[in-house]
Amino acid sequence: MSEVNWVALIVFVILFGFITWLGFAAAHWRRGDLNLLNEWGLGGRRFGTVVTWFLIGGDLYTAYTFIAVPALAFGAGAIAFFAVPYTIAVYPFMFVVFPRIWSVCNKHGYVTASDFVRGRFGNRWLALAIALTGIVATMPYIALQLVGLQVVIGALGVSGSGWVGELPLIIAFVILAAFTYSSGLRAPAAIAIVKDMLIYLTTAAAVVIIPYQLGGFGNIFAAVPAAKALLATPGANTTGAYGAYATLALGSAMALLLYPHSMTGILAASSSKVVRRNSAMIPAYSFMLGLLALLGFLALASGVSTLPEFAGGFKQFGNNFAVPALFLHSFPSWFVGIAFAAIGIGALVPAAIMSIAAANLFTRNVYKEFFNRNCSERQESNMAKWASLIVKFGALIFIVFVPTPYAIQFQLLGGIWIIQTFPSVIVGLYSRWLNHWALLCGWGTGTVIGTWMAASVNFGAMYPIHLGDWTFVGYIAIWSIVLNFVVAIVLTPVFNAIGAGHRRDQTAEADYLA
Repeated sequence: MSEVNWVALIVFVILFGFITWLGFAAAHWRRGDLNLLNEWGLGGRRFGTVVTWFLIGGDLYTAYTFIAVPALAFGAGAIAFFAVPYTIAVYPFMFVVFPRIWSVCNKHGYVTASDFVRGRFGNRWLALAIALTGIVATMPYIALQLVGLQVVIGALGVSGSGWVGELPLIIAFVILAAFTYSSGLRAPAAIAIVKDMLIYLTTAAAVVIIPYQLGGFGNIFAAVPAAKALLATPGANTTGAYGAYATLALGSAMALLLYPHSMTGILAASSSKVVRRNSAMIPAYSFMLGLLALLGFLALASGVSTLPEFAGGFKQFGNNFAVPALFLHSFPSWFVGIAFAAIGIGALVPAAIMSIAAANLFTRNVYKEFFNRNCSERQESNMAKWASLIVKFGALIFIVFVPTPYAIQFQLLGGIWIIQTFPSVIVGLYSRWLNHWALLCGWGTGTVIGTWMAASVNFGAMYPIHLGDWTFVGYIAIWSIVLNFVVAIVLTPVFNAIGAGHRRDQTAEADYLA
């Protein structure tokens, strides 16, 4: 890894240069007034079925897909495949729930989930809590994308110490910041089309050519250690790996569409019918995710971790280097450049959407609500553009100060926080029975306890709950959202009894219907 792979690097730079141009050119695509937050941050809500499919797919299937899930399969084994059932289960949920939220947000001009909560419950402090949660939960998710960029840049042989070593990542960061600032959501929407084509090409080649080189899937699974090929059987009086697998899938499914970038991709659609169509079509990406998870096992079978030329990469990046090493070992340099560009662009697109979504939250639900209620539409848009830059900088801090052996931990950490918005946003779509102050107390309890649990296990995702002789091992997001709901339900009659009951609801039942 110490020598620069010039052929791969040139192909990578050419493709990266093309999407950079496309990002800036997107400002003129479906031209709108980018001095309006609705145009800059939601693309004017004009994306049809095809563009929305690429946008949401590019939004949800990220460096998490190409680097983090295979790295977990490579290092920890079958537990990594929790990502497949959760990305299958989430789309029926999307089909039923999210046309409803699209309709009400379109009716009232809401740009964020916090806008909806503010209008639904009339409590700006609850809306602030939802907004801050979205912003903070987005930081580690953007950090995961930057980890993906770091790994492929290092795999190309571009390395150094100090600022020199970080210079390529800084350049990519500046490019991302520049075209996000100038083009808003149109940039990642346009780039997502190129990104997904490259990813499908790379995936198809990988799952056909590499198994052929290794003698077929029979040889591959025979080479995977038994401890990694299957979940470990739980011991007596414990749920063990089974509980971890099930709660990871459930918690991740509950959290995924609550992320600000997921909500932004959905609200940018042109109609609730487009949302429904995409909830039926996007599972095609889940099929691809299952194939990509197998790359971790292909890397194990290929023995790349034992090859001396990759020792430096695994030392620097750990298991996150498994997929780049596999491609370097299995393909000619020109195709490595294409594959690495797919990963790099696959990191850039969601990072752009995430920063835009977080900026929308800050502008609408923090700046405008608490600091400048009379700001003009131009001031609102400019603040969002600057906020998107600050969010990207915050993501870099996560990389520096929250080290982790698996990049996927960044995403799981964000899930612990964002799932705390489920009662206010999802339950709130159907009922106002839960008191707004009780919802705020439930959010605070779940957030504090969830963060404490994560910190107590070195910012991991699993926490054991001991009840009598039994030990329940599970995803912290599930334990914390249960506490959240319990607190909200118990305190609702208390707050109603002391006169802190319902406030005016800006929405009507008809607003939720297509």
